[in-house]
Amino acid sequence: MKAKVLVVISTAEKDKALTGIMYAFNAIKNQWVDDLKVIFFGPFENLLGQDPQVAEAASQLLEYQKPTACKFLADRDGISDKLEQLGVDVDYVGSIISAYIAEGYAPMVF
Repeated sequence: MKAKVLVVISTAEKDKALTGIMYAFNAIKNQWVDDLKVIFFGPFENLLGQDPQVAEAASQLLEYQKPTACKFLADRDGISDKLEQLGVDVDYVGSIISAYIAEGYAPMVF
C-alpha cells in the first residue's frame, strides 16, 4: 500500500501552524510519502491572511502543490480573494476531505 497523507492545518496557533507547514513541505520535498495533500481550514485561514511569516512559510508549499482552503469559511470571513492572491485554491473542502479519507489518505491535523 502506498503511503498517502492528508495534512489539515486548522489551528490559529502560529507555532502549531508552522509545524504543520514544515512537515507538509518536507514530506513533499523529500518524498517521505507517496502522495500528500494539504487543506487549510478554519482559524488557520485568517492566520494565513494576517501573518507574513506564516504566509511566507505556506508559499513554499506552492513549489510542489497548491493547497486548498475552505471557501465557506473564507467567504464568511471575507478573505477568499486574499487567499487566492497568496496562491491558494479556495473551494468547499468538506467533501474533498471526505473523499481523500475514503481514498485511504491518513489525516494529520495541526
